[in-house]
This record gives sequence, structure tokens and C-alpha cells, in this order.
Amino acid sequence: MRIGRMTTESAPHPVHAILLAFPIALFSSALVTDIVYLKTAELQWTNFSAWLISGALVFGGLVLVWALISLLLGWRGAERLRRLTYAGVLAVMCLLGLINAFKHSQDGWSSVGTFGLSLSVLCALLALAAGVIAFSSLGEREVAP
Repeated sequence: MRIGRMTTESAPHPVHAILLAFPIALFSSALVTDIVYLKTAELQWTNFSAWLISGALVFGGLVLVWALISLLLGWRGAERLRRLTYAGVLAVMCLLGLINAFKHSQDGWSSVGTFGLSLSVLCALLALAAGVIAFSSLGEREVAP
């Protein structure tokens, strides 16, 4: 018996995987630019964060739509709990990312603070969690006869 082997059915479509890479990279980069802003107080870093968050939301929205369609089309499959969890993580990521974008659109001196940094941390962690869920094979089992 092998546990944890990924099958071609469970692997995300290559285009979906490429789209998912953008929110992971962009939310993580926004976290880095928020930290740099808190260390330097250079206002341009908040602009970089806002741009990165906006880009992450664009691609995150595309990934969420793809995940929801995949969830609806494969609702009766064996992986429905994994697909539901994946779509849920993406939905929360997009919602918190939208709140983070609104927070970063405030005046530059008040945009990052503790709340903005916390939102950036949560968005980056949720994006990474979505990547782990998309590429993990938890719960899949291959049983040899």
C-alpha cells in the first residue's frame, strides 16, 4: 500500500498551477515590502505593497473561479472535501486580500501598521496553504492487489 502518491486526476491543471503561483509570489512579496516599510518608513514601499496585493487579487480571483468550477464539476468525486477546502482557503484569501487592499489604499503613514501587516501575513500564509492543498495528495491511497 502506498499512501500519499499524487495521481494525474488530483494534480491541478498546468494553467491553474501557473495562475496559483502568482498569488503565492505576490502576497509573499507584499509581506516583504510591508516589513521593509516598517523598518525604513519610506512611503514608496506602501505603494509597492498595494500594487502587489492588487496583482495577487487579480490572479487569486481567477484561481478561485477555476477552483469553484472544478468543485461544481467534480462534486460527486472522491476528492470533494479537498476541493471544498481548497476553494474555501482561496475564498478567505481573496476576502482578506481585498480588505488588505482597502487598508493599503489609506494614507501611506497609516496603511501598514499592525493591522495591515497582520493582513499581509494571513494572506501570504493562506496563499501558501492553497498551494500545499493544490499539490498535496493527502487522503489519497493506492492499494496494491
